[in-house]
Amino acid sequence: MKLFRGLVAAALLLLSTQVFAEAQLGRDYSRLEPAQPTHTGDKIEVLEFFFYGCSHCYHLHPLISAWEKKMPKDVELQFVPVMFRDSWEAMARTFYALEAMGLERRLHDDLFKAWNVENQVLTEQSDVEDFVAKHGVDRSKFSAAYNSFTVNSKVARANQMMRDYGIRGTPTLVVDGKYVITGLTPEVTIQVLNDVIARARKERSKH
Repeated sequence: MKLFRGLVAAALLLLSTQVFAEAQLGRDYSRLEPAQPTHTGDKIEVLEFFFYGCSHCYHLHPLISAWEKKMPKDVELQFVPVMFRDSWEAMARTFYALEAMGLERRLHDDLFKAWNVENQVLTEQSDVEDFVAKHGVDRSKFSAAYNSFTVNSKVARANQMMRDYGIRGTPTLVVDGKYVITGLTPEVTIQVLNDVIARARKERSKH
């Protein structure tokens, strides 16, 4: 029986290795139709559509963060907050306000933790201001950024992008405006992401 179990485990391991040896279109990722323009120049654009209160985004976050530190030099990662509900706009505004202040990565982990570990619901500006102030952010400067024309424009653009890219869930990764990765486990997501980037790189070299 032990031998049988060992053989089964080995077979499953081999199967999993084969399954994820190379990402396949239609199984691991899909093609975005129509493709969307990128804004990263010579670099391969990777967009992550996310929401701080999304548990799947929370579990992917540490892997994406580790991946970002080692990602190829010809790749650029950008985050796009989604707003499936009106109450989610506060987090989109928070992300872009902190971005305008050069602080978005400083509080990125804390915001994920607040929603998914500490069960905080940050959907009102006053609550968000209290939160960022506790983390050393100047309240008045944050408030000004939160309600600024720049943030208004970026929130509107994020909403438009969500529609243009047909985003239906989070997290969703879009590579080079062409390929969509969603609904996978965090570990498999990173594997597929690397494969799809390699594909995008080859396509770029042909042009």
